[in-house]
Amino acid sequence: MSDVKKVVLAYSGGLDTSVILKWLQDTYQCEVVTFTADLGQGEELEPARQKALKFGIKPENIYIDDLREEFVRDFVFPMFRANTVYEGEYLLGTSIARPLIAKRLIDIARETGADTISHGATGKGNDQVRFELGAYALMPEVKVIAPWREWDLLSREKLMAYAEANGIEVDMKHKNGGAPYSMDANLLHISYEGRHLENPSAEAEESMWRWTVSPEQAPDAPEYLDVEFEKGDIVALNGVRLSPAQVLTQLNQLGGKHGIGRLDLVENRYVGMKSRGCYETPGGTIILKAHRAIESITLDREVAHLKDDLMPRYASMIYNGYWWAPERKVLQTLIDETQKTVNGWVRLKLYKGNVIVVSRDSKTNSLFDMNIATFDDDGGAYNQVDAGGFIKLNALRMRIAGRLNK
Repeated sequence: MSDVKKVVLAYSGGLDTSVILKWLQDTYQCEVVTFTADLGQGEELEPARQKALKFGIKPENIYIDDLREEFVRDFVFPMFRANTVYEGEYLLGTSIARPLIAKRLIDIARETGADTISHGATGKGNDQVRFELGAYALMPEVKVIAPWREWDLLSREKLMAYAEANGIEVDMKHKNGGAPYSMDANLLHISYEGRHLENPSAEAEESMWRWTVSPEQAPDAPEYLDVEFEKGDIVALNGVRLSPAQVLTQLNQLGGKHGIGRLDLVENRYVGMKSRGCYETPGGTIILKAHRAIESITLDREVAHLKDDLMPRYASMIYNGYWWAPERKVLQTLIDETQKTVNGWVRLKLYKGNVIVVSRDSKTNSLFDMNIATFDDDGGAYNQVDAGGFIKLNALRMRIAGRLNK
């Protein structure tokens, strides 16, 4: 007999986790609690409840939580205050959702008296690390069941055969037959893996993309967008104040309309392999561009450079599952301190896959002084003679070395 009494399963209602639900019942003979997170994936979640009920899950053990505002407010926005990009391109749409899911898994485990959690991440991927590092940080004694590291259903075709044998519905079957793409969606992005994308030389099918039009099909006229910031977060679009989730929702719609935010990436996974994925992150692409624009006039030069130095490490912490680690929390405190002066507005032009900054200003925190920066007569605001001494002092060590090398 298994010593697992009750397990909380991160349950999407899709192929993988539906198979896992049945497999947990058969293999561990334990009580299962399902948790389905609404992170803005844009899909009807009620079918997940019906599927859980079908497999005997008690109604009180079915959790479907709307986490959209918490996701953007407490995870996406803090990440973008750091201008976070992994390996130069990836905006971490999957990575940043995992710590919130781990947090809620542990919350539910405590509420229901469960001692175990389970997830559908494969043994080849990063998500197993992110879920479990987060869970152990928040509940050190928790047990984890990772079916992909235990069972023999190691292909999507085998999963589909198991599902058919057990009366589990398979959604989103590819129109050409075979297994569907492995997809993950939330308010920040949607990702695609598997099928012919496993060959990095194969171009993604145009029909695959769901949120964005191709730049070629985007409107021929640009669209202007005014973005207002308070303490590094977007609070209004075109003069209308919005909640964090509303901001990202509207930016996704605008960016998708103009073909913004597509990415085809081969990334370095935490477990050591390279993996190819395609991503749509229209709203995040706009946020990143606008945020750097407002910081350009409100942040001190050395503070901005320090943030740029720290950003790759911060991005790696998120990618590798260390959101709940002490080093990420300390770094977040530093980042948030820099954002106290990041207030103002940015005007953007959206056009055929591009986000173009056309203007920016801050009434209260701008460090841009036109009297000093002007190419016209500055009235003595800046003494150009001072630059000579500055240059000589900085050149002194090189001049000494140069004499030795004659």
